[in-house]
Amino acid sequence: MTPETLTQKPSVTSTSKEFNSFSAAEFDDAVMETYGRFPIALTKGDGCRVWDTDGKEYLDFVAGIATCTLGHAHPAMVAAVTQQMQTLHHVSNLYYIPVQGQLAQWLVDRSCADRAFFCNSGAEANEGAIKLARKYAHTVLNIDDPVILTAHASFHGRTLATITATGQPKYQKNFDPLVPGFCYVPFNDLEAIKAAIAQLDGGEKRRVAAIMLEALQGEGGVRPGDVAYFQAIRQICDEKGILLILDEVQVGMGRSGKLWGYENLGIEPDIFTSAKGLGGGIPIGALLCKSHCDVFKPGDHASTFGGNPFACAVALAVCHTLESENLLANVQDRGQQLRQGLQAIAAKYPTLVEEVRGWGLINGLELKADSPIASTDLVKAAISQGLLLVPAGLKVVRFVPPLIVSAAEIDRALQLFETAIAQLV
Repeated sequence: MTPETLTQKPSVTSTSKEFNSFSAAEFDDAVMETYGRFPIALTKGDGCRVWDTDGKEYLDFVAGIATCTLGHAHPAMVAAVTQQMQTLHHVSNLYYIPVQGQLAQWLVDRSCADRAFFCNSGAEANEGAIKLARKYAHTVLNIDDPVILTAHASFHGRTLATITATGQPKYQKNFDPLVPGFCYVPFNDLEAIKAAIAQLDGGEKRRVAAIMLEALQGEGGVRPGDVAYFQAIRQICDEKGILLILDEVQVGMGRSGKLWGYENLGIEPDIFTSAKGLGGGIPIGALLCKSHCDVFKPGDHASTFGGNPFACAVALAVCHTLESENLLANVQDRGQQLRQGLQAIAAKYPTLVEEVRGWGLINGLELKADSPIASTDLVKAAISQGLLLVPAGLKVVRFVPPLIVSAAEIDRALQLFETAIAQLV
């Protein structure tokens, strides 16, 4: 999922840059300009490091925007890709796909879900969750006009339904008419949730059918959910028969230090979604739910590529490696090391840095609102030092390295980041 800051062109004129056999200008002539690309082209990766067309090495703390769980060219993924391509890469969901069943079983055995549906991306997974909630509202709750509550500053995808669910008008501009049936509330504000439910209570005709939230808002500035807030919401949903949907696209698959973000909150959702880290960089998404809200029937929802043998084999290799290499422990240890290092940097620049926050290996450093430096300025300065970072809004720099990152690589990233800050200040 692309942050707002990457949809705006960097100040560097990329069209003047040459990338070996082609130029940025030639690229822009052929490719729609839906991204504001930084002026480097990456051609090779190994672990937590990547190289550009000039041979310059970078420490990758973007990981494909929290996607490359095992880094680059991990042997487990190489083996899975090679074996599956030599065996069977795609058939369709007209037939049983054994490896899809194995992946689904791994996920439900290690979560609160009972069943899984596979697609290609986080946006598709969230779109499926919205459809599932609406069918549940009509067929189980008997609501004629169901409403889904989502949070301000959320991000749920780029389809029409998911940008409507996204509580940020900047993503919705010029794409109206938007999909009806969504209302927005402030994140981590329990009274706002209660007020919205009461206001929208129109009996069977119109009322809240689902609440859709991120356990930690990623694109919204790396803002963790409040434990008491989510536990109170779970209680409200139980009392009123409302479905609780959690978007785990960015925080799931171990990035938070637990396999699922909701485990940090002490609750279980009725429905949750996964993508990004699930395939380690191979496109795959998953919609997971408890059996009581699994109301889809044949013909209700589908995906041509979703759950094909290739994507599922790679995702299963990622899942097994998470366990065999004990990566959750690494995420917890390296996340603590990274936060402590960022807090030490923040203490050196108290007039520049507002806060450091996050879970596991999804962390954000927020700049003060009145700082003349923007997150993209810091990202560009870090690139010049050989460190790849990603913005999360105008004032937050996000650190989302591969889950295999070492202590030495965390230390090196902190050194490079501090040098980048010094360069600007």
